[in-house]
Amino acid sequence: MADISACIITFNNERTVEKALKSVVPWVKEIIVVDSFSTDTTPDIVKRYTDRFEQREWPGFRDQYNYCISRASNDWVIFVDADEEVSRELSQEIEARLIQDRGMYDGYIAHRRTFYLGRWIMHGGWVPDYEIRVFRKSKGRFEGGLHAKVKVEGKVGELSNFYYHYNYRDIADQVSTINTYSEQAAMDMRKRGRRFSWLDLMFRPVFRFLKEYIIKRGFMDGLPGLVIAVSTMYYVFVKYAKLWELEKGLKEGEESGLR
Repeated sequence: MADISACIITFNNERTVEKALKSVVPWVKEIIVVDSFSTDTTPDIVKRYTDRFEQREWPGFRDQYNYCISRASNDWVIFVDADEEVSRELSQEIEARLIQDRGMYDGYIAHRRTFYLGRWIMHGGWVPDYEIRVFRKSKGRFEGGLHAKVKVEGKVGELSNFYYHYNYRDIADQVSTINTYSEQAAMDMRKRGRRFSWLDLMFRPVFRFLKEYIIKRGFMDGLPGLVIAVSTMYYVFVKYAKLWELEKGLKEGEESGLR
């Protein structure tokens, strides 16, 4: 079987990173961790599992992902977020497929299942959840902004087993993350030339709620499903409100410069 490098980026992930590390230690050749100067015990935990640890200023998701991958010694890599866990079934499937497929694919899509507020989420906007996670670094790299994803030049296969996601400690943690991500999303929209629209602000949040809670049956996940739908609606609203805020600040700067 081809040797595989596991790549992880971290920042204050002491709650979850050990689970991520334990899930790859038994079967990968090396683990590379790039940390953005965590202020909790994340570095101490990581160093118990690998000596391939370094700290680097945060340049954004895409650049940090690609830097971490560039540090891998092997061509085959698996990227694991610090709040994720590779199931035993998935690791065994990866090992088997790399032998059986005989180089047919340059990357593999893997499916993710999220544990949130005490239950596995099976419906709504978080399902299905999949992306390329195992790939040849010579053929793939992360592209995009806030939600950067791997793009592979070549044929991509698909894996059937899941990896697991433990994203938020509680609702307060989720709201804090929404505040951070919505600001970055607004800046990304601004860079792409997206302009603020009152129609976006008024109707897109409501549409997202209806889509996730009714059309995608988020209601079947009980209260956690409702919280997810409401929080997504809030995220969309705040994202467009912050885009308005950016435009307003830019216009004020231009007007003050004319005086």
